[in-house]
Amino acid sequence: MRIRSWWIINVIWLAVFLITTIFIFIRKVDGAGIVQTMSAKEIALAVLGIFFILVLICQLIVYFVIRKRQ
Repeated sequence: MRIRSWWIINVIWLAVFLITTIFIFIRKVDGAGIVQTMSAKEIALAVLGIFFILVLICQLIVYFVIRKRQ
């Protein structure tokens, strides 16, 4: 795996997170039929943020492994 493919994968991850964030903000009712208030949206964004941090940590580990091999 090269740095270029690592960047492409990160751009895809960023697009997924941005689309998910926009979706959370514009939806009025979630999949369970619960009306989304601002506090429910904040909780959903917090969960998404925690997942984003986990993905970021994994991506940084992969980046350092790739750099060390080159």
